[in-house]
Amino acid sequence: MARLPDEDSLVRSHPRSTLDNVPSEGRAASAANDVPSGIGPLALLGACLLPVLGAFAIHAAHVGLWGVGAELLALGWLARDPRGSLKLLAFGILAAISIAVSTYLYGGRHLDESAAAALRIMYIVLPSALLTPVIRPAELGDHLAQRLHLPARPVVAAVVALQRIDSIGEQWRQVQQARRARGLGLDGGVARRFKGSASTAFAVLVVAMRHTGSTAVAMDARGFGAATARTWAGPAPWRWGDSLVLCLGIGLALLPWLM
Repeated sequence: MARLPDEDSLVRSHPRSTLDNVPSEGRAASAANDVPSGIGPLALLGACLLPVLGAFAIHAAHVGLWGVGAELLALGWLARDPRGSLKLLAFGILAAISIAVSTYLYGGRHLDESAAAALRIMYIVLPSALLTPVIRPAELGDHLAQRLHLPARPVVAAVVALQRIDSIGEQWRQVQQARRARGLGLDGGVARRFKGSASTAFAVLVVAMRHTGSTAVAMDARGFGAATARTWAGPAPWRWGDSLVLCLGIGLALLPWLM
């Protein structure tokens, strides 16, 4: 039987941490969630953000329905992680339902206006739910720095933070397994569950702080703080697929205004 790590060993551990050190589960997920060749992360990010401009023009339920259907047709073929997209979409659905109910109760009890308000939220959330699971942080950083010429320090810091997010869930699971093996699981009443969750959150926070220190040392060892002329790990080409996806995003931004 494999030995489960306890909380103390998790807190004291200093795993090898470098700028391009992505967790193994993140690498596996990235390999499984590759987008079609010829499409970069910058175009995908644009396709997530541009439809927000069109959401302001959704004034009726039929406009929202046509818009959401157009998003599924235009961007659905890019989705590679249905399970992850559904998880993200669930939060948007909850927000849309709450907006619809509040609009119906306090906005004159008009079904069309309530449905339009809910579909406005879905029009904003759906592209992000479909596309963000397939955007790789490292490649996005390359494109932001080389194509948009954003400052290097914020770009690299954001990339490191996004890469670390992938490991938080795994760290939480390991801490809970260690607590359960020591008889400190989340079984019991509400107070016991709250106390156990708080202890797990504190342990994960300490581990994250340890990883932050290790990453800072690795970045300093590579001359990150004193570098003036910076190079990047990979190229950031703009291909025909990027232009296609960006045009789809622009079309989705304009579509509700034309209906």
